[in-house]
Amino acid sequence: MIPFFPKQISSRAIVIYLIALATVSLVFVKRMMGLDFIIIGIAWVVVFFLLSSRYSIKWANIEEKKFVRKLFWTALGFRLFWVLFSYFYYILKTGVPFEFNSADAIDYHWTALWFLDIGWKETLQRLSHFSVGDMGYPFYLTLIYYIFGPNVLLARVFKALMSAFTAVLVYRLTKSTINEATGRLAGIFCCLAPNLIMYCGMHLKETEMIFLTVATLERANHLLRSPKIKVWDVIVTLLLIGSLFTFRSVLGSSAVFAIITAMVFSSTAVIGRWNRVVLISWTILAVAVFAGGTIANEAEQLWRGRNYNQTAKRDWQVRKGMKWAKYATGTVMAPMMFVLPFPTMVDVDGQYNQQLINSGNYVRNFMGIFVLIGIFSAVFVQRKWRDFSLIGAFVIAYLGVISASGFANSERFLLPGMPILLIIAAYGITQLDAKNFKWVKGWYAMVLLMAVSWAFFKLGTRNML
Repeated sequence: MIPFFPKQISSRAIVIYLIALATVSLVFVKRMMGLDFIIIGIAWVVVFFLLSSRYSIKWANIEEKKFVRKLFWTALGFRLFWVLFSYFYYILKTGVPFEFNSADAIDYHWTALWFLDIGWKETLQRLSHFSVGDMGYPFYLTLIYYIFGPNVLLARVFKALMSAFTAVLVYRLTKSTINEATGRLAGIFCCLAPNLIMYCGMHLKETEMIFLTVATLERANHLLRSPKIKVWDVIVTLLLIGSLFTFRSVLGSSAVFAIITAMVFSSTAVIGRWNRVVLISWTILAVAVFAGGTIANEAEQLWRGRNYNQTAKRDWQVRKGMKWAKYATGTVMAPMMFVLPFPTMVDVDGQYNQQLINSGNYVRNFMGIFVLIGIFSAVFVQRKWRDFSLIGAFVIAYLGVISASGFANSERFLLPGMPILLIIAAYGITQLDAKNFKWVKGWYAMVLLMAVSWAFFKLGTRNML
């Protein structure tokens, strides 16, 4: 077992990114990204791959409490730096402290200010008319503004705190599900993941959603593996699941599916026979209550409308002149759900946010081979798929629904699955050997091809070649 991220691989990842960036910039020089996007992209790729390797070796054998402290404070340091930097960067680039072409973020901000002005009684009444999946974040943001004042920067500091603690939760979840070494590696990956850091500087709900998602899975895993079921653990898990539904219904549905799957398929060594009976009984009761409610109706509408949403988006893109978009169907995108989205390294249609986070998407593409190795090892080599059923069922259910919708390459919609993919990638790295390392070598060329091909696709579908 390899308990660290090999320097040979991390160095190669940085070199491949630089080659991809140089190739795209030279081949499509008229559509080259701005210098600021190029510098930021290089910086985050170097930070992720260089420090993942260094920290995974340096922190491998330190005492657990010390590791958790280092993990949290390192994660928080990077996030606070980006929150402060991006605040002034966005003001300089857009005139306001919000990301490029901001729509949802500003709307969330003004909605919270409006709720603050009309008072809690009227706010709760207004929220009752929102769809369930849109209630959580406006309520949370209003609460933050009410307690601390309508300060955009301070609200993002709380995002940084949540995101830093998410890295700790990923470590705990992975340690319990797999082992200590893999847990440390997964925690470090989440600590340094560019997109998880950069979203702390955006006024969107993804950071909070990711925190709630990982917290739900971590508490559910703790509940499933506890020798004795405690009512408080059940209550906390149910509250976390309920909160997920108020941020995005499909997240809550995926979490419920994952927990039920884990209860049914986990080995007796993980879940005792009596605990399994009690938990399944609890779940049947919860599902019976859930089945007749608004949440179930929304989830059902989302599933039934997945094909319509996908078709509508593709038709709109084709009408806008994106002629190749019609080929990006669910059938095409679903097999790639563990590596999507691709990095945008060209300046097209004012997609500045996509250019800003191109490094994070590249990281996801590169780490995709380790996700695939991890899945193969768990199912066919180690045959531990039952013990992976919770995290595996969640990520497959969530990404499966997204890939079947019109948002298969939407970075925002794919992001909540990233921490779980990093857990599987960490496991994949620990399973590297001479036999499967040949696939990693082949993946180097594949990642380069992904970046260049995506630039060609984005420009070609808009007749900009």
